[in-house]
Amino acid sequence: QVQLVESGGGLVQPGGSLRLSCAASGSIFTINSMGWYRQAPGKERELVAGITVGGRTNYGDSVKGRFTISRDSAKNTVYLQMNSLKPEDTAVYCCNMVVRSSSSRLQKDYWGQGTQVTVSS
Repeated sequence: QVQLVESGGGLVQPGGSLRLSCAASGSIFTINSMGWYRQAPGKERELVAGITVGGRTNYGDSVKGRFTISRDSAKNTVYLQMNSLKPEDTAVYCCNMVVRSSSSRLQKDYWGQGTQVTVSS
């Protein structure tokens, strides 16, 4: 089994910054893609940012130029640096990883439990 644990959420004023982290542990053979998604009340979940095992990144249109995703493959960790935060960035942020299990060699999607980010003055 694989577990993802997120940290770094909280309350921040508009224009401020936060850094989210998500660390994976458990029966990990390899981790393919990593990503962050968010869901605001009354809205559908949307992709915030993704990063491949080769380091190629992609971002949602609303966060381009403000957010940066990175990964430390040695630590099985993905980060999301969020700058110039806006009230509309308020949401629950969840990390996602595509993990190949060391026991079964099967590849599956895993999700973190979510961390709340609130942007408000």
